[in-house]
Formats: sequence, structure tokens, C-alpha cells
Amino acid sequence: MTPLAFLASLPVRAYRRLFSPFVGHNCRYQPTCSAYALEALEKHGAFKGGWLTIRRIGRCHPLGGMGYDPVPDPTRKPEDEPNA
Repeated sequence: MTPLAFLASLPVRAYRRLFSPFVGHNCRYQPTCSAYALEALEKHGAFKGGWLTIRRIGRCHPLGGMGYDPVPDPTRKPEDEPNA
């Protein structure tokens, strides 16, 4: 995780320790929004991971969807592919 992504993950980690035990386990999505946020920050960094997290939280409302919603894998550039 990049240093900036680590700083962005601190509020999520604080939420998981302080508030999550009292809120309960009634999440609409799998993985939970906080687990999604940590994974998105790990895979994509602070900016894109933060954007993915904001989009996910925006979808979490009574009229929104539900179910399995994984973090997308980072896209690979053609120049990153090994020569075969």
C-alpha cells in the first residue's frame, strides 16, 4: 500500500474499530463497504481507490443494489505484458 493510500485508509480502520461493532452486520453488499475500501486502496492506490470507495458508498442506499460486488482488478497496460 502506498503511503498516501495508507493515510487514506486510517479513517476506515478507525471506523472498523470504533463504530462498526455498534452498527451491526447488516451490510447490503459483500464484501462490506469498509473491507471494499481497504481492498480498493490496496489494489489501486489513494486516488482511484478512494474514487471506487466513494462510488461504492454512493450505491449503498435503500433503493440501491445488493449482493456480491468485488473490487475490480487493476487494468494492465500492453507494455506491462511479458514478451512471449
